[in-house]
Amino acid sequence: MEPTAAVAVADNSNFIVHAFKVGGPAMYVIAAVGFLTVILILERFVTLRSLTVNKGDFNEHLFGMVLRGDIRQAITYCDTKPTPLTSTLKAGLVQVMNHRPDEEVQVAMDATVLRETPKVEGWASFLAVFGNVATLIGLIGTISGMISSFAAISNQNGAQKAEGLSRGISEALHCTAFGLIVAVLAILFYGYFQLRISRILNDVVESSMSLMNLVVANRDKIKE
Repeated sequence: MEPTAAVAVADNSNFIVHAFKVGGPAMYVIAAVGFLTVILILERFVTLRSLTVNKGDFNEHLFGMVLRGDIRQAITYCDTKPTPLTSTLKAGLVQVMNHRPDEEVQVAMDATVLRETPKVEGWASFLAVFGNVATLIGLIGTISGMISSFAAISNQNGAQKAEGLSRGISEALHCTAFGLIVAVLAILFYGYFQLRISRILNDVVESSMSLMNLVVANRDKIKE
């Protein structure tokens, strides 16, 4: 590591250590919220990636099997990629293979959508909660710092007054800054994950409707 890089790392480390020293107890609560936020963001990235399939490619292959009337092969194909989309379509295809009415096919897919939705949503909504909590804890730290500042002005003299005032303002500003950093991070990723979740669920609903229409139009091609 080059000397300048080492100095930069040391400065950043010292800054964070200093921030926690002067920020008071609220800084540790903000750090805990920040840690939970990062863990949840990573968990959502991994989970949503595992629950996603290329809708275009998958539907092209699956619908081709349905058009050929090979429902068993279509069900087996769904089993190779377990996601909310494939599970929903499989539920409908099982009913089709059992020669159930169209209404029961649709009900089976709708029930699967309801069952799979919590898996897709997960704990993503807590990112909004963490964002609000981080802001409020930062505000508490800010108020605590200002109270310390005013106490220093009223109870101390000379250099001690200046030192106490500086310490209180420093606590307030550090809590405000770190609370807002965590809040912005949490709220930005909350919006991002809500967008991804809505797209996944929309793909599921759209594909189930397409499959339903395809089945209705090709009932006579279904193999025994």
